[in-house]
Amino acid sequence: MSTFFQFEAEFIDNLRCIPMQVRLNLDTCGVKLKLVHWNQLTTAERQSLVETPCSNKQQAQAYKEYLQNLIISKTGQPANELTVDDNPPWMDISEIPAATKNKATEFGVTITLQQWQNLTPLQRFALIKLSRPSHENKNFYPALKEFGII
Repeated sequence: MSTFFQFEAEFIDNLRCIPMQVRLNLDTCGVKLKLVHWNQLTTAERQSLVETPCSNKQQAQAYKEYLQNLIISKTGQPANELTVDDNPPWMDISEIPAATKNKATEFGVTITLQQWQNLTPLQRFALIKLSRPSHENKNFYPALKEFGII
């Protein structure tokens, strides 16, 4: 099942950018997919990466192999790999990551622990990614609104 956020609406129709659902899968399977790689994939291949499950170790391994085979077929070499965190912060409902709290504070918002716990893992993942200093953060505030935090 595909889950897209409202803040992704401007690019979901043609999947020109990597949606959060796929970004979560990438972190789960340990592949660093660049936008240049993503843009070499067909719409059907992109849609397949959106729809392919990647929620346990077996699925993550299959997703990684499928994705790497796609990238190799397009570029002749695999995408870089990432270390997979066995306890990723988006699965931790006991603590809000400092960068996420700090980004919310920049907007005058406090995320309570109960609000954090009520979010889905994909929503927590999105807020973590959108609060990173290296990421374009224009969607952080819209995500807070969409997720009912403000």
